[in-house]
Amino acid sequence: MEQQHPDFSRWGKPRHECGICGIFGHEDASKLTYFGLYALQHRGQESAGIVASNGRRVRIHKNMGLVPEVFSEQTLQHLSGHLAVGHVRYSTTGESNIINTQPFLVTHKGMPLAVAHNGNLVNSIDLRRHLEEKGAIFQTTMDSEIVVHLMARTLDMGIARAVKESFACIRGAYSLLLMTRDAMIAVRDPNGFRPLCLGLLDNGAHVVASETCALDLIGAEYVRDVEPGEVLIINRDGIESIFPWAPRKKSFCIFEHVYFARPDSDIFGLNVYAARKRMGQILAREAKIDADFVMPFPDSGNYAAIGYSQASGIPLEMGMIRNHYVGRTFIQPSQSMRDFSVKVKLNPVRSLLKGRRVIIVEDSIIRGTTGRSRVRSLRDAGAREVHMLVSCPPTCHACYYGIDFPSSKKLIAATNSLEGIRDHLGLDSLTYLSLDGLVEATGLPKDHFCLACFNGEYPIEPDPEFRKDALGCGCGS
Repeated sequence: MEQQHPDFSRWGKPRHECGICGIFGHEDASKLTYFGLYALQHRGQESAGIVASNGRRVRIHKNMGLVPEVFSEQTLQHLSGHLAVGHVRYSTTGESNIINTQPFLVTHKGMPLAVAHNGNLVNSIDLRRHLEEKGAIFQTTMDSEIVVHLMARTLDMGIARAVKESFACIRGAYSLLLMTRDAMIAVRDPNGFRPLCLGLLDNGAHVVASETCALDLIGAEYVRDVEPGEVLIINRDGIESIFPWAPRKKSFCIFEHVYFARPDSDIFGLNVYAARKRMGQILAREAKIDADFVMPFPDSGNYAAIGYSQASGIPLEMGMIRNHYVGRTFIQPSQSMRDFSVKVKLNPVRSLLKGRRVIIVEDSIIRGTTGRSRVRSLRDAGAREVHMLVSCPPTCHACYYGIDFPSSKKLIAATNSLEGIRDHLGLDSLTYLSLDGLVEATGLPKDHFCLACFNGEYPIEPDPEFRKDALGCGCGS
């Protein structure tokens, strides 16, 4: 089955696939998981779900929508037990519908098994084809269901052996939680593409989540990151750590620090807020521009803009005001009002902008459609000059590891020169942060990161079907 991707033309920013959170050993496990998902809502706004167990009975509730739309006090009370695993989703593989919501729960030989997955399997097409030839019947188009089919074939060996055998044939990015009736299992791929951390509540309950901001909200203490290639088995006997596979080169997704993770999270041992500020500070070193003030488009460039302002001495202003009350179900404008969806979210401060030379700091440019409309609104408000700084290099290669730009054809930097992008956006100048500058901002060695979306060097080769529409980079990065 060929993988199905959502229509990329609907947005100007990349979307992440998922966020996960699980609790073992607390009587209010489902409610704590709910709040953990609430903190991780930025990682997926399409659907949400929680599966819970009291050691005897396993129950699940999931639906399309945001976390507070999917769950109520009544549904959480129904999800009783000391063990719960939750998921928020935005699809990068699989269609956007109720069938593909997670966690994905099955029963095999009387044993319930649930999976909540963040990432992307790059050999899922071949695995699905092989499993179907062996008689497997798939209910969804998610690659996450492949994990369940593989696990079901080996569950009789015990959880540890089943995980080792099942994941040996999987290639790609995965930070995931598995749940049986009486255990929670955390698995992180040997490259460590996606973040996953371990926390502890006051009563000794264990927490596993995509980001530390989820631990903060529920009052859990951060213990450590789940290591690349590590499997944690958590049950009433405690926590067991195993490393079933040979170590591989670390391939942390640097886009977590550029855009995806919440600024109050620590990802890969690094504070996101501090890293984004350093990106702005390094931009001030690499791009010296004479201007009246620097500003972000809220909220994407806020922290790099702070860093740039502090390092350059150019004042920081908020030239665009964000409407925080725009709902996700807002009525879409007609073609004749095609710019209205941008205007309803951000509105320029005309008296501040009139006749001024402005520097915009953005975290990324993906398709360029949103940025073009926003720059036009600054011009219409009277800005004399508009310069843009981007706190990452040009994004000109597809991602196959869980970020929703699977086609290079949709990336403006893949087919346009720097000057072409500048002119398309209507800017006086455009400067991207260098790749070395981006890595420097993190404080980690360059070889710890996956930089494929910038340089096209993929740590794990994907199936040929994934790469059939790839293009080269047009901007010489």
